Amino acid sequence: MPVTLTLNGNTLTSIKNGTATLIAGTDYTVSDTTVTIQKAYLAAQPVGTTTLTFNFSAGANAALTVSVINTTSSGSGAIKVQQYNSTVTATSNTLNPRIKLTNTGTSAINMSDVLLRYYYTIDGEIAQNFFCDWSHVGSSHVTGTIVKLATSLTGADHYLKIGFTSGAGSLAAGASIEIQIRVSKSDWSNYSQTGDYSFDPTHTAYADWSKKTGYIAGALQWGTEP
Repeated sequence: MPVTLTLNGNTLTSIKNGTATLIAGTDYTVSDTTVTIQKAYLAAQPVGTTTLTFNFSAGANAALTVSVINTTSSGSGAIKVQQYNSTVTATSNTLNPRIKLTNTGTSAINMSDVLLRYYYTIDGEIAQNFFCDWSHVGSSHVTGTIVKLATSLTGADHYLKIGFTSGAGSLAAGASIEIQIRVSKSDWSNYSQTGDYSFDPTHTAYADWSKKTGYIAGALQWGTEP
């Protein structure tokens, strides 16, 4: 897990988890202003919230809260998200990602526990509308909520949160569903898709896509947030 520091001329002296001091070179590495917390260290932490305290040569300490989840397949289910964009032009009055969701775990997943996010830039503050054109679970059982980020990120100031009602049922181990959705502005003005975080201009068929995130019961199970 990489963490970028703003040092303001100071140096990192230690990282602590409670009273325990992490071991430099083993638990974490430092390269310029980036600290990387090692996978083996994170994997050894209990599931839940862990707070790491970064200590510096001067100035206040900084606390980093880490959400530790179990991503191994232990019967609770895991997912894979594939995507391609139906419209790949630089500008379009509609965002229309095509999504394929697969249960890669060993037991069924309640669809109402699943959320997906598509990150993009709005390019003009206009009210937006969500449409589900088709899905294996039924369009009426697919929900879409447009969320404005509190702080704009590279390639994203909004995301579309895709969810499912209880009527969507469950997704069996190894099974897949497809979702065909659209987002547009109320005045049908254009989006600029170029540079949007979750936009995929390269594929014309379903492909693994790490820039579309997937969650089960609130825990990130697929992809990387911007």
